[in-house]
Amino acid sequence: MKDLLDSSASEDFEADFKKALDEGWLPIREVARQTGVNAVTLRAWERRYGLIVPQRTPKGHRLFSAEHVQRIQTILTWLNRGVAVSQVKQLLDTPQAFSQPVENDWQRLRHTLLLAVTKLTERALDDTVNQAMALYPPRTLCEQLLLPLLAELEQRWQGQFGAQMERVFFYSWLRSKFGARIYHNNRQLHTAPLLLINHSDLPLEPHLWLTAWLVSSADCPVEVFDWPLPAGELALAVDYLQPRGVLLYSSKAINLAQLPKLLNNVSCPKMIAGPTVCIHHAELSARTSQMTDLYLAEDPLLAHQALVQCGLL
Repeated sequence: MKDLLDSSASEDFEADFKKALDEGWLPIREVARQTGVNAVTLRAWERRYGLIVPQRTPKGHRLFSAEHVQRIQTILTWLNRGVAVSQVKQLLDTPQAFSQPVENDWQRLRHTLLLAVTKLTERALDDTVNQAMALYPPRTLCEQLLLPLLAELEQRWQGQFGAQMERVFFYSWLRSKFGARIYHNNRQLHTAPLLLINHSDLPLEPHLWLTAWLVSSADCPVEVFDWPLPAGELALAVDYLQPRGVLLYSSKAINLAQLPKLLNNVSCPKMIAGPTVCIHHAELSARTSQMTDLYLAEDPLLAHQALVQCGLL
């Protein structure tokens, strides 16, 4: 009898849930897909700050309306202007607050991370990034915190004693941190991966790992090869992995004469990303007109955007 009751309750719930979806309500996974804000962050915004108050099914599942999605987009606008997440609700609910100065949370976070790098304090570095990851979507975090931090560190490291020590410490942490995130995401995903390859001779390319993290956060499996591959072995890797696309990243000049041999045997879409796109802008732009499945992007944010636009994410 209990099994029959449980079965009946389950069927009633599924019917109610389907009815809600038919009426235009969205489950949290769909809202995450549309906005780029993952479910963990959406729940944190609701619990800690009351930024989003979704409807609930009898079983407690969150349902969102089109107005909720619009509110999330507005929240992202404020976050991208440097507003602390703790201050956003006041800006949303009090129109006169729009003209008042607000604290720049990103500057404070960057200072905390910069100090952690200079002192080689991994726990402070890790804890600060973990807290930020729980509150901000990956693209916003990358744009407002991680990329500016990397630029600030690169300036600091020009002719600075101890620069290589700090660089190796931070880049090693970054690769370990985001590599672990990518690994756990990959375990949950079963579609064709995107293959990302470090195409420079520099180890620990941080922007490559940020690109991989952004892609992985969009529910796309990622395989990262942190060292260049010769043409024949790239084709072999593509044959084994059957990726949805191949991204070559380099922060340095590359050998353009080798590109045709490297890419001609790769049948899936291809992207060249990183500062090398600026270095070889004219030559690479000409190649994109000859190869319809070749894309260019100068940084992780533009690479993520281009991958979305060309349908790979």
